[in-house]
Amino acid sequence: MLTSCSGVKTLDIFTRSVERQPLNLPKPTPLQLEQIHWIIITSANAQEVFKKLEAAGIDPVLYGLTDKDYELIAKNFANIRNKLKESNDILDKYKKYYEPDSKSDSKTDKK
Repeated sequence: MLTSCSGVKTLDIFTRSVERQPLNLPKPTPLQLEQIHWIIITSANAQEVFKKLEAAGIDPVLYGLTDKDYELIAKNFANIRNKLKESNDILDKYKKYYEPDSKSDSKTDKK
């Protein structure tokens, strides 16, 4: 049983560099968001605003936010923008690593 292992040859290990393949990842396109028309309704102008909406054939429906909640929405959108910028920066770094280009490298170095 031990003799059957005596025929094992040594294994030669070598490495060779492999050229980086282009990622071919397109840059994300900017979002095309719908335009929203904000109407500020206060206790002083509520009746006037509702009359104008009804005259324009719009069914007045009220969604309310406090000033604090509006600030939270603004913070959330800022966080979303930051995360999108972070994702775009990561894509740029991968692209620069996998697809080095002397023209784009000189542009990025100047930033």
